[in-house]
Amino acid sequence: MKFTNLLKSAAMAGLVGAMSLTAASDPADAKTRWKMHAAFASTVAVIGPPSRRVAAAVDAMSDGDFAIKVEEPGALVGGYAYFDPVSQGSFQAAWGTSGANQGKNSVYAFFSTWPFGPAAPEFVAWFKYGGGNELAEEVYARDNIKFVLCGMIPPETSGWFREPIDSLDQLKGLKMRFFGVGAKVMQKFGVSTQQLAAADIYPALERGTIDATEFSMPAIDRTLGLNQIAKHNYFPGWHQQSTSNELLVNMDAWNDLTDAQRAMLNTSCDAQIAEMIAEGEASQFQAMKDNVAAGVTNHRWPKEILDQFEAAWEEVLAEELATNPDSKKVWESISTFRDNFKIWKDMGYL
Repeated sequence: MKFTNLLKSAAMAGLVGAMSLTAASDPADAKTRWKMHAAFASTVAVIGPPSRRVAAAVDAMSDGDFAIKVEEPGALVGGYAYFDPVSQGSFQAAWGTSGANQGKNSVYAFFSTWPFGPAAPEFVAWFKYGGGNELAEEVYARDNIKFVLCGMIPPETSGWFREPIDSLDQLKGLKMRFFGVGAKVMQKFGVSTQQLAAADIYPALERGTIDATEFSMPAIDRTLGLNQIAKHNYFPGWHQQSTSNELLVNMDAWNDLTDAQRAMLNTSCDAQIAEMIAEGEASQFQAMKDNVAAGVTNHRWPKEILDQFEAAWEEVLAEELATNPDSKKVWESISTFRDNFKIWKDMGYL
């Protein structure tokens, strides 16, 4: 798909999605009815609404013939527990992020994010024009799942702590919620990590089950109330400079769709990529101001600490590539694309 067509498709899906929010059809009249698990509650900023917008857009584009009922986390399964049910056809689809599935195969983390990775536009470019989509489709297909890129957000913060972190020695012994392959980097510094779903983070932090956490961007983290407990927020998000979101569809359900229905899903997912990048960039500065007003201190890691994180990441990466041929194949694709992209990036951008 040409870039101009991608923009037109995104605009169309956004328009019909907005229209259908006020004029949804009766699902009982639909010829195709799906259930879709959402990994994030609808109330969570930026990452909560997209799955609902996809369903609304599909409803409008199909004139009510294709109805997707989006279920909140916990209604069908827990937030991140959707891989097996989608694979087995317990429900037709889920909207989430690939890093949640790394327990099945560590390569899935690379389809979501990785430390010291690209900004969101470059990540989208690799998926769309650098072979990323094809690689993700290939790996997911082994488990009877169709992968559709369905969102992207800009950088996250890299942690909420109760006390300032002046040295990485302070991390030793901390219990921390940490997502994706970046968790293995934190483990190099003695952190005990666990990957909690969004709804489980605040209670764990409040009870002291975890000492610190990261989740997402300031506006999203405020939705979860993390700023109410931990008053030291660290930047930049070295572990997640961008994060992709996905629509995973049971392969049998995907194959049962018409070409037009598949196009509806692809078009509405393209719209979420554009919308989430725009909203993600536009909503952070006010959240950061509000956090400061509420007693939060925003910190930026000094270069020497970022250098230590990056050195640990290189160790983690070498270990991963030595043990997982899928990760090695994906990383070779990523590295080749980024090396070539750098030619343009270094000359084209200020």
